[in-house]
Parts: sequence; structure tokens; C-alpha cells
Amino acid sequence: MRPAIRGLSFEFSRNINVQQKIMKKYSVITLFIALAVCVSQVAQAQGNKEANKLSREGAEASRNQDYDKGVELLRKATALDRKYASDLAVAYQQRGFASARDQKFEEAIADFNEALKIKPSESRIYEQRAAVEMKLRDYDKALADYSEAIKLKPNEVRYYLYRSYIYETKEDIPNSMADTEKALKVDPKNAEAQSRKARLEAKQAAAPPPVNSPPPRPTSSKSP
Repeated sequence: MRPAIRGLSFEFSRNINVQQKIMKKYSVITLFIALAVCVSQVAQAQGNKEANKLSREGAEASRNQDYDKGVELLRKATALDRKYASDLAVAYQQRGFASARDQKFEEAIADFNEALKIKPSESRIYEQRAAVEMKLRDYDKALADYSEAIKLKPNEVRYYLYRSYIYETKEDIPNSMADTEKALKVDPKNAEAQSRKARLEAKQAAAPPPVNSPPPRPTSSKSP
């Protein structure tokens, strides 16, 4: 029996050593993972701190109407932490509005484009871009932007009125009237919509008949 016991004891001891080696190996791996997590957390904390600082400075620059600096700082802050993306979109809007005010229309549109990449569901940005496109007489693009704004806010009377105005400018009286009616459905007492409807009705009444319409039949007269 003793040789068997000694063999069993040796085998048991060898298994214990193997297990200990495995445990040491996993302990080292666990330690490395823990260290990596700690380093990542520290780096993230430092990044968030820097992003917060850049965001504050960017907002301050925008308040002081230094829009280029504001956009640049907020762009850096957003690269470190995406939670500042909304602030960056606002900075683009502010710079775009200032450019439009200075009649730098192409620059304004470029900024509104960037803002929409960040906030594609913001109807106000579509409205702002459409207003600039109207200044450039790019009515088709303005119509498309107001249509997007209406999809996002179907009960906003202002959007129907602007789109109706563009249609009227393009002499598209039926579509202009349709949008005017939609505006009145949302706000039956809207004075601008009421005035436009009366004007459009007068245009419709004064319009010549379609070219391909048959001439009116002469009235038959009975001889006495």
C-alpha cells in the first residue's frame, strides 16, 4: 500500500503546484487588466477636465462674439467628450447667423450644414439655412429646408407661411394657397395667412384661363 500512497501523494503535490502556477498567471493578468482600467479612467478624467475647460472658454468666446475662436475651442472639447457636441452646434449656428448678417451667405450656409450634421432633428437650423437660401434666391433649396422643418414641427404656422411665400414668389399659386390653408388650419385667426389667402384668391380670379381650355360656347338666341 505504501508505494501507492507515495505515488498518490506525489501526484497530488504536482497538481497543487500546477494550480498554484495557474493562479499566479491569472493573478498577473488580473493585475495588468486592473492597471489598464485605472490608467484609462485617469486618462478619461484628465480628458474630461480638459474638455470642460475648453468648453467654458469656447462659450465665453462666443458670448464675446469671437465666433471663430468659440467654434475652434468647442470643436476640440467635443473631440475629447461628445457631450459638448450640442454646444458646438450652437456655436456653428451663432457664427452662421453672424455671417448671414454680414451678407457672407456661403459661409453662413457652411456653418448651418455643420450644425445639422450634429443636430439633424433641429428644425430651427433648417429654418435658418432656408432664410439664407432665400437671400441667394435659391428657392428650391429653401423649399426643401422648410419642408424638413415642417416634418419636424408640423404645427409651426411660421414654416407654412414661409413656404407659402416662396411658392407665391415662384408664381406657384396652387401650392401657395395649399400652405396658406394649412397655416389657417393650425391658426384660423392668423392675420398674415388671412391676408395672403385674399391676395391669392384675387390672383386666381384674375388669371387667364388655361391655354388648352375650350373657348366658351356662344349663347343661343331665339329669333323673334
